[in-house]
Amino acid sequence: MPKISQKIDKLTNSIENRISRDSFATDVIELKIEELKSLKKKWKFDWGREFQTGNKVYKLVIRFSPEVIQGLVSISDKGDHIFMNLIESTPHNFGKSKIYEGVAGNLVAFACQVSFEKGYGGIVAFEAKTKLIEHYKLTLKAELFAGNRMFIDEKPALLLIEKYFNK
Repeated sequence: MPKISQKIDKLTNSIENRISRDSFATDVIELKIEELKSLKKKWKFDWGREFQTGNKVYKLVIRFSPEVIQGLVSISDKGDHIFMNLIESTPHNFGKSKIYEGVAGNLVAFACQVSFEKGYGGIVAFEAKTKLIEHYKLTLKAELFAGNRMFIDEKPALLLIEKYFNK
């Protein structure tokens, strides 16, 4: 099972241009299988595999530019919580020359929102890379509960949702 290795660069309102600091409204939309062809090979994960395993894949886009994907997240409904399988910022939002900050935080907030919509109290679980456990504790207020498995509980989930979706 892949471990979540996306660093949360900054918790922003929507996503924020790294240079101008302008903030842009975003939408999270389910990725269609036909869109896989448009994903460039620079992505770290095989997003087609997520479709094959039956996981839901969602794309983050700027509301007024929906044709440009800013990041992807794969989630599964576990019946009492949402499990985040993979999360990744698009290659142009990764590293020191990234265009937008807040992509990963936005996608995690979306997973929390789905959890609330399903009646799971905002609970989202994920498997973290060991070196990022402390990072997720600090940035997402996630808690460790077994091995590298972490979860975001109701209160931190509400804070993320308010930050990203209640404007």
